[in-house]
Amino acid sequence: MATKIDKKITGYKVITEEDKSEIIAETIPEIIPDTLHEAIKRPELLLGSTYKIKTPQSEHALYITINDIVLNEGTDHEERRPYEVFINSKNMEHFQWVLALTRVISACFRKGGDICFLVEELKGVFDPKGGYFKRGGVYMPSLVAEIGTAIETHMKQIGMLEDEEMDEHRKRFLAAKRKEFDAKHNDTAIIDEEEGNFPAQAVLCSKCQTKALVLMDGCMTCLNCGDSKCS
Repeated sequence: MATKIDKKITGYKVITEEDKSEIIAETIPEIIPDTLHEAIKRPELLLGSTYKIKTPQSEHALYITINDIVLNEGTDHEERRPYEVFINSKNMEHFQWVLALTRVISACFRKGGDICFLVEELKGVFDPKGGYFKRGGVYMPSLVAEIGTAIETHMKQIGMLEDEEMDEHRKRFLAAKRKEFDAKHNDTAIIDEEEGNFPAQAVLCSKCQTKALVLMDGCMTCLNCGDSKCS
């Protein structure tokens, strides 16, 4: 196709491949990655993970299934976000409020935005009848709190939340304290560190909610998270 030039040519420039790339970048609008919101329809296929919860309050376990939607699949902006949650159990005692809870949580997931606040809200629920200790000495104030913990674990796995890891200095400090306590009690206090068992005389740590707080050198020190009233 011929182009008619009506004005005088005052200058010219040979276009390089780099110049072409810059021109294309200026003319093509920036691709804005999709974010989760209510208008997004449920896909035919969702990726899911199931978490088992076994409490001393019931002989039947609860199975929490969290399905994720994949946004911007195949691009640099690809990400997984929770889309819906289901809870199943043979125990029908809590069926009514568990069903209501899953519907509310799923609605929050589909709403989009920052949904990480759900974890703290659920973990902050206390049972008036009292909580219970999980295997390893971790205290759960309620069944709702354990559901929140399962959702927190899932969010960490898909990258929505970061797992707070101890620095190397704290790890060395904790390892030294464990060895020191073990030596003072003739290797009988700690049953199995791999299973997370701590001395029988340990009390609940207010920071990590684990029964691992012991008195060492006149100072209460947690053998699980390393928290110390003297540090």
